[in-house]
Amino acid sequence: MLKKINYLPFAIAWFLILTILLCLPGSVLPKESWLDGIYFDKWVHIGLFGGLVFLWCGVSGKRKKFLKPVQQIFVWIALVGCVYGTAMEYVQKYFIPNRSFDVFDILADTIGSIAGLVVATRLLIKK
Repeated sequence: MLKKINYLPFAIAWFLILTILLCLPGSVLPKESWLDGIYFDKWVHIGLFGGLVFLWCGVSGKRKKFLKPVQQIFVWIALVGCVYGTAMEYVQKYFIPNRSFDVFDILADTIGSIAGLVVATRLLIKK
């Protein structure tokens, strides 16, 4: 059933929502709370980037004509997710008011990208 879904609109929407969330000024984000104790922000990053990679793998996995195996394309999508997460940290540092660079956000984005890759590989590639 997962292979019959048109992932493209979901992937585009997810990317746009993620970009908007990452570009919000720090003044609109919640301040210190009990969620900091459980690293809620990092779990959100993992989920957002996992979803991003999974959805774009779904888009690419449906294409019939590839010069490279689907698994290799999925790995490239995950790498792009990692690069995007890193780039957005620099955008936050230099261009978004009241936001800063956080190495642990990059780590969470990378973990999420890898998780999205693993889930996509297991659910979307025919064995």
